[in-house]
Amino acid sequence: MTPYLRTLLGSWLLGTALVAQAAYPDKPIRIVVGFPPGQATDMVARVLAKKLQDALQQPVFVDNKPGASGIIGTEMVVKAPPDGYTLLVGSSGTLAINPSLYSKLPYKPLTDLTHISQIANVPLFLAVNKDFPAQSAADFVREVKAQPGKFSYGSAGSGVTSHLTMELFKQQAGLFILHVPYKGSPAAVTDLIGGQVQAMVDTGPALLAHAKNGKLRVLAVASKTRNEAAPQVPTLAEAGVGNFEAPAWLSLAAPKGTPKEVIDTLYKALSSNWRDPDVKEQLVALGAEALLTRPDEMQKHLEQEIKRWALAVKVSGAQVD
Repeated sequence: MTPYLRTLLGSWLLGTALVAQAAYPDKPIRIVVGFPPGQATDMVARVLAKKLQDALQQPVFVDNKPGASGIIGTEMVVKAPPDGYTLLVGSSGTLAINPSLYSKLPYKPLTDLTHISQIANVPLFLAVNKDFPAQSAADFVREVKAQPGKFSYGSAGSGVTSHLTMELFKQQAGLFILHVPYKGSPAAVTDLIGGQVQAMVDTGPALLAHAKNGKLRVLAVASKTRNEAAPQVPTLAEAGVGNFEAPAWLSLAAPKGTPKEVIDTLYKALSSNWRDPDVKEQLVALGAEALLTRPDEMQKHLEQEIKRWALAVKVSGAQVD
């Protein structure tokens, strides 16, 4: 082969490699959710998948891998090839709370994942069975205090945000109410409606539709302001039970080592339509608020949240292992 032909071939191969590299994405993208269908993380992830699919012109689908407070799904993403085709919709529970609750957590949120953006805030609501003798959060506190140990509350699992939030509320209000963990919100809500547990703290997607149907009663929201999806529901502060707030949040991440070009492509795709009116409408219906933060901002936010929830875990005394 002549030097000219070698040069020509080398240029062609380089060009082919560059085209292949620039082709991301050229196949379906999987978004792993560590919770079952019907839970807030799953429902927001499905809205996100549709918007990413529209922007990237490739199929984007949600893959539910529930169990162990989101640990199973998160670990799966951490161990996946860092090529941008396996992503994680994580939560404040899996990424900020679990490091303090689990002494042998199989991933390090700050270093084992590349964080792309915070995508939503999801306020938490205090709800009770429709037959529970409380019409307000203040009534709830009085009833539980009057009969310590008689009542129980359900959660989506030991160590998730809803569990820890209730433990913090118990500690602040001086309540003795038993914890019953479930494998996801849907099962816990089913038993709340059936009266097997009397109370629950969870997200709007898990609770508000059932409240509208009269199957349970939502007493308060654990945030600074009322929620657009349920403007009639007071904050805990307005209900007179203390200035208590604990918003859950969701974020998008990829495995450690995912190329910067891929992260930039995903962030650009997200930022192109995540602020669209239809996203706000869908998330407000779920009791959530769409957010968009740069990758470096998300990293700093996670660092702060891990510190904040570590203190909360210590104060509450909540433990899983």
